[in-house]
Amino acid sequence: MSRWAIGFGLLVLITGWTAGPATAQDSTQESTSPFGLPPPYKPPVETPKADAPAGKTEKKEAAVDKSELPPEEDKSDAPKEFTFNPVQSQKQILAGDYYFKKGNYVAAASRYDEATKWNDGNAEAWLRLGEAQEKKSNARGARTAYEKFLELSPDAKNSADVKKRLAKLKP
Repeated sequence: MSRWAIGFGLLVLITGWTAGPATAQDSTQESTSPFGLPPPYKPPVETPKADAPAGKTEKKEAAVDKSELPPEEDKSDAPKEFTFNPVQSQKQILAGDYYFKKGNYVAAASRYDEATKWNDGNAEAWLRLGEAQEKKSNARGARTAYEKFLELSPDAKNSADVKKRLAKLKP
């Protein structure tokens, strides 16, 4: 194949130029790309209302059919939905314990917090969250977690120790 044929092929590919006559469909279609891509997004246009006071505008919504839009591919951006799951809560506590022993109190607190979201009645998770928050020097977070722990299990073995810790924490 000669260089001219390759160059002409690239020209046709880039510009979308064809030797044949344009069809009626091409003339009515809004600036689609030669690669079959849809036209670019046009934001809604604001037009002033005739009967509205000065400065008021009316937004005209562009007609966008949701069925034509591609599905959202990145599921990691979706917010996590927490339901009652005590097994997942225990897994998060174990992961939090690992981080706590390593000295990464931010990660440990995050895992303990997630454990409390999976099972709000898990007193152990609230206790560990309080300890991690205390190590992070977050007195308010530690106080809240310890109070929740004492609310859930007031007669636990270590409740006296937790009450002493609560007394030391200043609001």
